Parts: sequence; C-alpha cells; structure tokens
Amino acid sequence: MSRHILLTVLLLTLHSCIPFQIAPTIDDYKLVKGERFKNGLPKKTTFVFEDPKNHGDFYEYVNLKYQLNDDFADVEVPFQIDGETFYFSFYEVIKKSKALFLLPLATDIAVHAATDADEFEPVIANEDNSIVKGNSFYIVMEVYTDKEKDCLSKSYENQKRVLAYLRDLKEEYLATHNYNEIVFKNE
Repeated sequence: MSRHILLTVLLLTLHSCIPFQIAPTIDDYKLVKGERFKNGLPKKTTFVFEDPKNHGDFYEYVNLKYQLNDDFADVEVPFQIDGETFYFSFYEVIKKSKALFLLPLATDIAVHAATDADEFEPVIANEDNSIVKGNSFYIVMEVYTDKEKDCLSKSYENQKRVLAYLRDLKEEYLATHNYNEIVFKNE
C-alpha cells in the first residue's frame, strides 16, 4: 500500500509546476514606488494598474485624448484639476510569470542517468516546455507639477484629487474601444 502512495506522490510531483517568478495581480490600482515595482522606473510614488489591452494602446489613447500629435505623448502630459496644471508620465511595463515544469526535466535526468554520457544533453526539456511563461502588462504613471515632484505621495495635500482623476482616466481607457470617440467627448 505504501508503494502505491509513494508512486502516486512521485507522479503528482513530476506533473507539477514550481513557480519562481510571479507577476502581481492588481484588481483596481496600486500605489507603489516605481523602482520597487520594476527596476529602472522612477523612485517616485506611482499609480499602477493592469492593462488587458495590447501594448501601445494606452499611448494611442493618451495621444488622442489630449491631442498631443505624438509630441511628448508619454512624458509631460498636461492635465488640469480645479484650474491647477499637473503633468503625468507613463510607462508600459511587462512583468513575467515563470514556473518550472518538472516532468521534462525529470525525464532528461533519468535518461542521462541511464546512459554513460559525460555531458548532460537535454532530450525532452528545453526552455519552451520546461518553463511555463506568462506575461502581464501594466501601466505605471507618475504625476507632478512645476512645484511638486511627487503628487502621489501620502504627504501631498491634494493626493486624493489626483488619485480620483487617474482612476477616472483608467476607467475611461479600459471602457473605450475606439479611441477616436474620446476626441468627440472632449469637445
């Protein structure tokens, strides 16, 4: 009986995946220091949300909404809240999820052990079938003014107004399928 249990556990283990890098799931949005979310991003507080659309769609949306004609459409995008001018910059970020699929790796180890080969040559396992990958796409935004460098930090007195604006912008972007509609809404 214990042999059957051991065999079952071994088979289940070999059919499993071990995740070693997991992209975060963000339901609405998240405030996080940019560099903590991904290396190379600003050290400022950023507004991050998952982007289910194609790469470049947010750029196209912002470019049309603010009628930027591809002029600084991802940096220094001006907007106003109660007569005060703010600017946002955004980054389209890809984070990968990776998990190791054990069956091809275990099979290759068993084949190697059964042969007298000096070098380990993978027979079944390679990067395509031993590592399962998935990409998640995010929009990371920072907001600033001429006077304030980080309008999303907790210490900024108008943070709630800025967050409300970004939340509305995100919702409009996600709900819009034809970005040219935005131009007519703005008029």
